[in-house]
Amino acid sequence: MIFSNNPSTETLKSLAEVKLMPFWLDDPTKPQPAPALTENIQADLVVIGAGFTGLWAALIAKQNDPARDVVLLEAGEVGCGASGRNGGFMASSLTHSFQNGLNRWPKEMKKLVQLGHKNLDEIEDTIQQFKIECDFIRSGEINVANEEYQIEELREESEHSAQYGENIQFLNQEEMQAIANSPTYLAGIHDHSVAMVNPAQLAWGLRRACLEVGVRLFEGTQVRALEEKRASVIVKTPRGEVQSKKVALATNAFPPLLKRLSFYVVPVYDYVLMTEPLSKEQRDSIGWHGREGLSDNGNQFHYYRTTADGRILWGGFDAIYYPNNGVAPHLENRPESFARLAEHFFQTFPQLMGLRFTHAWGGVIDTCSRYTAFWGKAYHGKVAYVLGYTGLGVGASRFGAQVMLDLLDDKKTERTELQMVKSKPFPFPPEPFRSPIVNFTRWSLNRADDNQGRRNLWLKLLDALGLGFDS
Repeated sequence: MIFSNNPSTETLKSLAEVKLMPFWLDDPTKPQPAPALTENIQADLVVIGAGFTGLWAALIAKQNDPARDVVLLEAGEVGCGASGRNGGFMASSLTHSFQNGLNRWPKEMKKLVQLGHKNLDEIEDTIQQFKIECDFIRSGEINVANEEYQIEELREESEHSAQYGENIQFLNQEEMQAIANSPTYLAGIHDHSVAMVNPAQLAWGLRRACLEVGVRLFEGTQVRALEEKRASVIVKTPRGEVQSKKVALATNAFPPLLKRLSFYVVPVYDYVLMTEPLSKEQRDSIGWHGREGLSDNGNQFHYYRTTADGRILWGGFDAIYYPNNGVAPHLENRPESFARLAEHFFQTFPQLMGLRFTHAWGGVIDTCSRYTAFWGKAYHGKVAYVLGYTGLGVGASRFGAQVMLDLLDDKKTERTELQMVKSKPFPFPPEPFRSPIVNFTRWSLNRADDNQGRRNLWLKLLDALGLGFDS
């Protein structure tokens, strides 16, 4: 199905009363922020950034060594960035998708699948151990074919992935429509190794877990610079410093403290809508009682899921890069993207026309050219980093944190021996070349979706160079 991008009057009415903030963060159970750092202190490990990666790094480091003095610094509040703005799809995949991983690391794919399933199991164990109430449900994710040419692609992926240990079930049109009723659905594949979660409540639960095991948390504390000093690193903030033996960087798409990382990551904005709760009649008209996550199979795709109180989250499609690596609060509000999302929503579920959206927001994604996380060290091994999840970090962030801790502690593990961990993505060019290249690629992907998936010469060149742009 080729989505129309011209919103109707009725579509625009559905957005008339939206609140411009993330639904997940609009929650009265949100914890009061911890105090900021206002003095000079010392630590064994400083973790910078209290999103999922930073929270997992701090928690695991303390669990592995309770005597280790761990300090967690956050410029805003826990979960205020990508960790509180995403769709809550927690995939077992560490490689953004099965096909992306297979294309890049075919010899490691069985191991990567195994490690991904183990990672998801351990996340669930932690949620149970610390009694984190975050609406965790292993409902799986269904990738939907909206065009005839996509059907065979999905069938082949379900069959091929089984050889590597994945549990992906092909659904014909009748089976797909029995799960969720949309005139656009032609087939689908159900990946059973995906959970749905309330991401903000997970972040706040991990925050509480960190405090319970003795992590020292400072919010409202932006790190300005790092300075190496013999056997330690000085972490500088506006009103205090931390002298630490080791530093873990978990700053996602925000401007990196290591300037060279800006060559590997492009900050891309993603936009999301949340509906009001559906009535029983509305819900019965679409089915979808299993609460599976859903997504389109196009290059520019939507992702959507239901919530515990019967709403539908609907996001994706537009992926906007702002020149000069633009990251700023005002970029989270993009009315044309919200209108486009709403129009596509009602094209997918025309029986829900008249439903209203209550929340609209945007968030920035740390996009890299291989679509999956990468790692490295700096300052003679005293600093380690992970970033580049490209929008699929809710589950993979825990694995990313584990690898980062392995690197900091000079541990040789099955994780650190992976080629995926040892390699880096292809860098992006600097401005003024970055903007036209990113935007032309996005235009090319849109053209491919409009032309039965046929990729132009530019996309074929990127494919030949191993640069992906296919997810």
